[in-house]
Amino acid sequence: MALSQLNPIVGDLVGNEYLVQEAYAQALQAGCHVAVFPELTVTGYPPEDLLLKRQFVRHNKLAVDRIAAQTGSCVAAVGFVHEEGGKLYNAVALCREGGIFGIYCKQLLPNYAVFDEERYFEPGPQEVERGVAGVFTINGVTVGVSVCEDIWSAAGPVTAQAKAGAQVILNLNASPFHDGKHLEREEMLCDRAKENGVAIVYVNQVGAQDELVFDGSSVVVSANGMVKTRLASFESDFAIVDIDSDGNIHHGEVVPFEDDLDRVYRALVVGTRDYVRKNGFTDVAIGLSGGIDSSIVAAIAVDALGAEHVHGIAMPSRYSSQGSLDDAEKLATALNVDYRVISIEPSFTAYLEMLAPSFTGKDPDLTEENLQSRCRGMTLMALSNKFGWMVLTTGNKSELAVGYFTIYGDSAGGYAVIKDVFKTQVFALCRRINERSGKEIIPESVITKPPSAELRPDQRDDQSLPAYEDLDPILREYIDNDLTVPEIVKLGFNESVVQRIARLVDVNEYKRRQCAPGARVSTKAFGKDRRMPITNGYRADRA
Repeated sequence: MALSQLNPIVGDLVGNEYLVQEAYAQALQAGCHVAVFPELTVTGYPPEDLLLKRQFVRHNKLAVDRIAAQTGSCVAAVGFVHEEGGKLYNAVALCREGGIFGIYCKQLLPNYAVFDEERYFEPGPQEVERGVAGVFTINGVTVGVSVCEDIWSAAGPVTAQAKAGAQVILNLNASPFHDGKHLEREEMLCDRAKENGVAIVYVNQVGAQDELVFDGSSVVVSANGMVKTRLASFESDFAIVDIDSDGNIHHGEVVPFEDDLDRVYRALVVGTRDYVRKNGFTDVAIGLSGGIDSSIVAAIAVDALGAEHVHGIAMPSRYSSQGSLDDAEKLATALNVDYRVISIEPSFTAYLEMLAPSFTGKDPDLTEENLQSRCRGMTLMALSNKFGWMVLTTGNKSELAVGYFTIYGDSAGGYAVIKDVFKTQVFALCRRINERSGKEIIPESVITKPPSAELRPDQRDDQSLPAYEDLDPILREYIDNDLTVPEIVKLGFNESVVQRIARLVDVNEYKRRQCAPGARVSTKAFGKDRRMPITNGYRADRA
């Protein structure tokens, strides 16, 4: 059995076909009986509204036909979109000796969190002419074939296949990462194997697609519920295992998991790398403020793309401290990235002079602060246009939640690296970077100084917001856990603070909706996960 953990690109039918054929040739040469690929390998996952284009669906079928035509004695289990009677199915083609000898259609369609499969697909039949759907005989062994969600239900297709005599279950997946998902997933797979007395071969996609990051971590579980093989996390991988008819595993390495903090960091690196490269960019630009958010984004970008592809730009104004400029330069030196200083003072002054007649009689306020941020956004976008660099934004989840950012200013860019990372997590990740490096990559002064946007004299974040140690727990309850203000107050939080934070989250929905996409690392990210209406009059304390 060959496990092919691939990193496809959504819509790149020819490129994905090549990935399959390359891995299949390796499996065939090794004498494998079966090669298993991820869910919707041919199209990449999720193909979303590409599926509404009938020509795309037809081209996907031509690609899987070409894959099948190249097969020999080894069975290739390949995910593709099957069309029948004008309906679409999330399917698996079983290919051998130049053709397709069987097709299984996914029965359980996820339609929660980031999943929207009922928009496109019909559920596959539970039974077919020869009996239970997805049961095939391969080299004298009865095999059950299923797709992702099918295996999560204890009373689902896998149980029916086992009762029908399946000795081994093949499960093709595109299971996206979030913090802790790997442990939840393996616990479920071990339970399913023990319940049914079958070995499970679980092959997951790896890489990133827009906001989603796929961690791979494909596994083979024995019939007694023990993980016998685990592939690498967050990278393409290939492994061969031997499974006997009793579900015993005779080969395979169990690659250990990193701890949770390191897994989040790797997810951010993969998300950044794939978004930049799959969209045709090579280099990125980052506004280096000397603060902790831009520092971690720069470190992630270097790990994702290489230092030679990262450009850090300090853009001081009259309120920028020398300490912050020094910290930005120290970081750039430690990371060995291109570093340049472009003062925004001329453009900021020009805006003040240009607007002075209209602002007569008005005291300086947030308007002038935001002007500085927008000068920086325009500067970065000018560099992006001139040199073809993608701008990485540096806002974290805490700031995005309460609207502590400038729309069309520091939110301007192509990808929001830490969009789903709370500020307290940012501090922990920066310390981990230094620990892992064995030296000071993120200057200690960046980690220890009070966070500030430096848009007015002596400004600090805690003048506008609660301390992040107090803010983030409230945001987790309100955003990630969907609790209302009264429910959060019952947990022991100060009522007036919770009310204020909840209102900030609610009124800034329109700003977040215009932000760049970013890697999803939690169970409730802004974007694909959390889809609140912008116009929203609901208040739990007034219901």
